[in-house]
Amino acid sequence: MRDRSDPLGVPPRVLLLVAAVTLTALAAVAAGLIVPATLPPDDPLAPPARFGVVVAVFAVAQLARLRFRTETGMVSITWGEAALIVCLYLAPAGWLPAAALLGTALAWGGMSLFVDRRPPVEVLRIAASLTAATALAVAVATTLGAPLLAAPTPALALAQVAGAVTYLLATVCLGGATLALRNGLAIGPPILAALRGKLLMFVGNVAVGLTVVALLEIDARWLLLLPPPLWLLQQTYRHRLRVDRERRDWRAFAEATAALNQLDERGVATAAAAGARTLFGAELVDVDVARGDGRWRRYRAEACGQVRDREVGPPGPSSAGEHELVRPLTVGDVLVGEFRVRFPASAPPAPRERDAVAAFSDALAAALHDSATHRELRLVSARSSYEAVHDALTGLVNRAAMLSKGDQALRQLAHDHPVALLLLDVNKFREVNDTLGHAAGDQLLRLTANRLGALTRPGDLLGRLGGDEFALLLTSVPIVGDRAAPMAYALRQAREIAERLAAPTEVAGVRMSVEVSVGVVVAGAGTADLTELLRRADIAMYQAKEGGGSVAVYDSSRDAASTDQLALLAELREALQTDDQLVLALQPAVDLATGAPTGVEALIRWRHPRRGWLGPVDFIRPVENSEQLGAFTRYVLDKALAVAAGWAREGLDVPISVNLSARSLLDPRLPAEIADALRRHQVPPHRLVLEITETVVMSELEVIDEVLATLRAMGVQLAVDDFGTGFSSLTFLTRIAVDELKVDRSFVIRMVDSPEAAAIVRTTVGLAHELGLRVVAEGVETAEQRLALAELGCTAAQGYHFFKPMPADKIGAVLGSLRDAAESNVFRLRVDGAS
Repeated sequence: MRDRSDPLGVPPRVLLLVAAVTLTALAAVAAGLIVPATLPPDDPLAPPARFGVVVAVFAVAQLARLRFRTETGMVSITWGEAALIVCLYLAPAGWLPAAALLGTALAWGGMSLFVDRRPPVEVLRIAASLTAATALAVAVATTLGAPLLAAPTPALALAQVAGAVTYLLATVCLGGATLALRNGLAIGPPILAALRGKLLMFVGNVAVGLTVVALLEIDARWLLLLPPPLWLLQQTYRHRLRVDRERRDWRAFAEATAALNQLDERGVATAAAAGARTLFGAELVDVDVARGDGRWRRYRAEACGQVRDREVGPPGPSSAGEHELVRPLTVGDVLVGEFRVRFPASAPPAPRERDAVAAFSDALAAALHDSATHRELRLVSARSSYEAVHDALTGLVNRAAMLSKGDQALRQLAHDHPVALLLLDVNKFREVNDTLGHAAGDQLLRLTANRLGALTRPGDLLGRLGGDEFALLLTSVPIVGDRAAPMAYALRQAREIAERLAAPTEVAGVRMSVEVSVGVVVAGAGTADLTELLRRADIAMYQAKEGGGSVAVYDSSRDAASTDQLALLAELREALQTDDQLVLALQPAVDLATGAPTGVEALIRWRHPRRGWLGPVDFIRPVENSEQLGAFTRYVLDKALAVAAGWAREGLDVPISVNLSARSLLDPRLPAEIADALRRHQVPPHRLVLEITETVVMSELEVIDEVLATLRAMGVQLAVDDFGTGFSSLTFLTRIAVDELKVDRSFVIRMVDSPEAAAIVRTTVGLAHELGLRVVAEGVETAEQRLALAELGCTAAQGYHFFKPMPADKIGAVLGSLRDAAESNVFRLRVDGAS
């Protein structure tokens, strides 16, 4: 806080210093006048005339001042030391304090009246300080010699120099103490700043004073030759001070503007207020910031150096005073704030300060605008990240997040630690929608979510899977000796939830009871992933619906899929030994600008002799959980590389992408097997792209990072499939370098109608460009989606709008026609120098 001031606006501690110095000066004047003065009897000047000359010398020395601005205020340097040396020669020592008081008071009073507009107390402080310094300097000089009307000698010159040094130190210390007390700072910086500015002029002052004394002793008429050299010396001083000041000011300006390079509003405004107060030597600096919601916040830096902020109203019409500069902060036509600098009354802003304030204001406006933009980007990013993993209606985690977080929670538990999954379905929900409308259905879902949220315990994971289905993963299942205890606990929880949800409530003005069917499954944390637990719970939930009860437990004997999967794996073993069952379906990705092929994704299909055509969803999951995964992966890679080798013989340099299971990356032998396959088919490593899912992205196992790093070192490319649907994509990109991001089809399909989906696609494309990665949009089905992707800066896409997956014997002709019909725009790979 600023010290409470007297009515004249001067802090009390400064007034105390002024009073003490004034009393000292008056005492020195009185003591000096009491001392008898001895002048030669034949003195050509009468005592009053000689006293008047001395007063005039002191006054002229102060009028010929030079001023410069420091961090703590304005500093004036004068010819005081030269005047002291001359007056020691011209008048008795006792006269000098009184002459100094009169001369300096007249000079500074006149300058304050016509130039500075200083308050009377400031004029008194300056006159008293100079008088006290003169008295101290006179005492030192007369102790070492008797300079009155004495011919110059080395000893006498030494005494006069000693007096000048005393005068310099006394004036600098008193001035520095005043600035320090006024601004609440340490006394050292202003003293050092004054000494640096005064040093050159002090040497000149001493030389001029001794020269004048010598000329007076030889012949006073020689003094007529002094004005031109003195004027040149004054200009030299002025130029030197200006150069030093400009060098310091530019350095300070660069430091102050560099401090604005921050990302948050508070950091920018605080740095601006504090930096501007130091830079301009201001008494007060205000940075008023316009918020996006119409509010304004003021950051104020006072002379004490502290910066405080508070809410203020919008600024009115600018009414800058004589000692103030006010600048609106604008970027283009956007008003981002207002900048106000109040200068000391003794140092009003000159044109140079006006230009500097204008330049600083422009830099501050840009920094505030950037910080506001960064804040909005953070909010949009946070909102997009939140919406990507949360259900918009209920605020619970969505299906994708439930799967990811659930698997993560399972991995953190011991292998045999019991967990329970409850799958809930709202009975007769469709009737509520059809009878009362979708708004009532949404209200019912929110009510159900709120009640479920109130029933969950710490460590449980609750999510909405879609429609009227909710899932609750219980990880804090008690572990006791009784093996039936986990199931009993899960059933109690399920029945309690069903009973609580059934409590009567009002929806759309109709009183009803919410009844649910709950499927319950209990298993060890390491025996199944969440997808499998959901499948089992779904079976149990339908058993509850069919049985007419509210809760049912998963019964493996009624799960036909479990035995069917065993048969499917046996049949897969046979398929891997033939050459006509597992076939590739190849889907090209094309450049959105030219239509040129940028890559081909290899998708596996099973032409089953009994079951018919099977897609990956029908058999990939059992394969990934079986011991046949390694053989299956080698089989697919071998077929894909054989096709790529055929393209090379036809002159087609197009990379082929193969999906890689997360479990495959746990095998440290994988890189060697891929290297062997590349050699056998004579396919360069850079033409193979391995697509990894965000299940891999979330893993932090060291073996996975080592396998991926080895593949990268071989030259094989990596792509992240379904980017944007997981939690740790950005963290993964800081650990493992990849070459390509594939935007998940769920965002592409919704991007035309959903600003949120479009924002995620835009963010992904921008991130890819920033990191120098390729980006491919999956699942493009319409021309409208293609146009929207192109406008967002996406360069490549694949989907039914371009081509459906096709057999290997047809893809070569398609790629050749695409290449011939478009300019060569196949993405150069990183190993070829692409970014």
